[in-house]
Amino acid sequence: MGSSAETLEFQAETRQLLRLVIHSIYSNKDIFLRELISNASDALDKLRLESLTDASLAEVDTTGLQISLEVDGDARTLTVRDNGIGMTRDDLVELIGTIAKSGTAGLLEKIKESKDAATAESLIGQFGVGFYSAFMVADRVTLRTRRAGTDSGVQWESDGEGTYTIHAVDGLPVGTSVTLHLKPVDSEDGLADYLSESKIRQIVKRYSDFIRWPIRMATERTDAEGETVREVDTLNSMKALWARSRTEVTEGEYNEFYQQISHDWLPPAETIHMRAEGTFEYEALLFIPSQAPFDLFSRETKPGVQLYVKRVFIMDDCEALMPHYLRFVKGVVDAHDLSLNVSREILQHDRQIRGVRRRLVKKVLGAFKDMQSKDAERYAKVWTQFGRVLKEGLVEDTDNTEALLELVSVASTHDPEKTTTLREYVARMKDGQDAVYYLTGETRAMVENSPHMEAFAAKGYEVLILTDPIDEVWVDRVPAFDGHRLQSIAKGQVDLDESADGDREADPEKARREQDFAALLPWLTTTLSEQVKQVRLSSRLTTSAACIVGDAHDVTPTLEKMYRAMGQQLPTVKRILELNPAHPLITALRTAHAAGPDDPALAEIAELVYGSALLAEGGDLPDPARFARLLTDRLPRTL
Repeated sequence: MGSSAETLEFQAETRQLLRLVIHSIYSNKDIFLRELISNASDALDKLRLESLTDASLAEVDTTGLQISLEVDGDARTLTVRDNGIGMTRDDLVELIGTIAKSGTAGLLEKIKESKDAATAESLIGQFGVGFYSAFMVADRVTLRTRRAGTDSGVQWESDGEGTYTIHAVDGLPVGTSVTLHLKPVDSEDGLADYLSESKIRQIVKRYSDFIRWPIRMATERTDAEGETVREVDTLNSMKALWARSRTEVTEGEYNEFYQQISHDWLPPAETIHMRAEGTFEYEALLFIPSQAPFDLFSRETKPGVQLYVKRVFIMDDCEALMPHYLRFVKGVVDAHDLSLNVSREILQHDRQIRGVRRRLVKKVLGAFKDMQSKDAERYAKVWTQFGRVLKEGLVEDTDNTEALLELVSVASTHDPEKTTTLREYVARMKDGQDAVYYLTGETRAMVENSPHMEAFAAKGYEVLILTDPIDEVWVDRVPAFDGHRLQSIAKGQVDLDESADGDREADPEKARREQDFAALLPWLTTTLSEQVKQVRLSSRLTTSAACIVGDAHDVTPTLEKMYRAMGQQLPTVKRILELNPAHPLITALRTAHAAGPDDPALAEIAELVYGSALLAEGGDLPDPARFARLLTDRLPRTL
């Protein structure tokens, strides 16, 4: 028996809000079951906690806590039942009746002003009325509950329109049941068959698989004799590995979970299991794969970290938790203090989430560093897979530049096969050397055979060989490593005879050469003015006749091509032509110019010198046909 029902009317603005919740806010109607299961899980958590702290609940049995899903096909009802803490009438008005609290008008205004459904959905979640998502799929909702430690229960019921009723009910078990009188199936409106066992299993698997309490449902099976057998199945795995201590989880369990979330059948290269407590609690279970996914460099590739809130699935590919350059990292972050309906936009601006992101990034980079120091062979394999992506972080993530520089492993002239770290390079630097020398190019062979390498090879200076497209970008963004500036050997003035204190060694021969070429260099600068901004003598060449270099802050030709390929038109950058004063071609050109500066053939030779230097560095000739014609016209005269 129970008391007579008390009928209460929603305020006008509250009816508007409820109408938005039912018809407009949630784009995915399936989440109603996520919301109800999450509420049930919270109720079970509260009962177990209060039974330990409240003496009046000491006798409550907490051994069989569970969530039950009950389907009645004839009545078209779906019931979500728990044997958790339950509610009194006052609790019911306070919690389920939150929608009628003051502040509804302000919330309604914010929802109307929101620019997208995700933002509006997050506001609903923050206000605490996710329960009302049940009205998206139900014409009427009946909630019956009895709080642990009390004798009487209470029933709340509403059709989601103008009123709701509350009345006391005797004889209810401890806990809460929410019965949804389902609307007809309507695929156009996103209303699935929520009486279907397969649909219920699908929703539970996606959103509530790792809820710590068993989610059970009675099902019917046909046995070998053709008889119908009724069984109770547990729908969720409850295996939230991230919530367990690392010492309690086997490597096999980690690998199985990784395969489940990544669809990669190789074991991960590294597992990161962490827990943070304090003002913002969360657990994280992250994996560094052994091999790069096929779509790693696709524009559509999204981060691989899933977001949960208290074991309830919220979203895949949570961009707020991991920067783009770590998009290959797979795993789960389970936050304790977020709304179930938090949107991507809210996450992007949440101060606590930004703090979580910083700690996760440091953990991942720290795992790479540990791998590098403890297992160099394994690190080399992982770097081969993900090094190019990690170097994107040197462009995107200034907060972790130093940590990323420690991880960089690139080819160099020190070893024809093995790569080197910047730390190892610095340890091998010559006395008085203050710069880390590098050269970018399309291939190792092209870089090694570049004229820019000649003096460095002759004098035994190690040069980093950078052949990834991203190398063209990050070396310009990173000024130094461990106090040593990064210096391109294809840019600026290079004088390997310069002493450590900056004074150039006295070189009378150099002064004489400059005097000898005093007339040729200005003439060449004028003759080639459309191609170069200056012609000067080089100290970086030993065997080649000429090379082309840029000023210290010039955009490289390769980077210029990259920008143009992306649709960004840059002004043409004129570079500098450097001549080898000891090369026979250059000395002959000087002699010929001194004998007849007005000879038109000299201008053609100048073009050939410039074109040869451009080809030697892998550049593109502005007029290949003209270069070929000049060359074939000139060659017969040498035979």
